[in-house]
Parts: sequence; C-alpha cells; structure tokens
Amino acid sequence: QVQLVESGGGLVQAGGSLRLSCAASGDTFSSYTMAWFRQAPGKERDIVAVISRSGGTIHYVDSVKGRFTISRDNAKNTMYLQMNSLKPEDTAVYYCAAKKPALLLGTRDYEYDAWGQGTQVTVSS
Repeated sequence: QVQLVESGGGLVQAGGSLRLSCAASGDTFSSYTMAWFRQAPGKERDIVAVISRSGGTIHYVDSVKGRFTISRDNAKNTMYLQMNSLKPEDTAVYYCAAKKPALLLGTRDYEYDAWGQGTQVTVSS
C-alpha cells in the first residue's frame, strides 16, 4: 500500500492562509484517487476535498468551496490543499488518504485504504 505523510499545518489567524502537502511513496501515486479529510475533537472524520488520478475531477464539501483548492503533482508524488480565508471552524487535524479509483469519487472515510498521520490546523479568531 502507498504510504502518505502530511505537512504544512500550523496556527494562523482567521482570514489567513495555509498550504498542506501530502507526500506519497511505496506505490504508483498516479494510480490512486486522493482525498483530504479533517477531524475536530469529538467529531467524526469528514471529507474536505477529493481529486481524481489526473486531477481532472474534483469535489469539495460545501463549507470550503471558494476557499480551498485541492491539487496534485503526480511527477512529484504530492497532493496539496491550499486553504485561504481560513475560519475558526476549519480547526481540525487534516489527513490525506488514498483509494483505488472508481466511477464516482469517494467521500466516506471507510472507502480509503491508506492514510497519513495527520497535521494540525488551528485557526484563531
């Protein structure tokens, strides 16, 4: 299975920006659908964004549309999440995840086979 490592989290003020990175190794990165999930304390792990193998199909959860941008660079085996106009409600541990592709992009955590360790994003008001 592919191994994933997130980086780029930190503490920012509301309205600020962060870019998260997810570095992949151990398997062919371009063969996987990739996703970002996030989990706040005491809450379930929820989808943030999904991107297809070549980057041609993308889905965002409604709460981040217009603020976050998911992308991938298959030559660098890396997926990104550019987060702008951050809000305190975005505070969570952010995880990258990988799955074998299907006709529909997966939005449930149990559909994904490989996970990173998570990176903390904290947005202060």
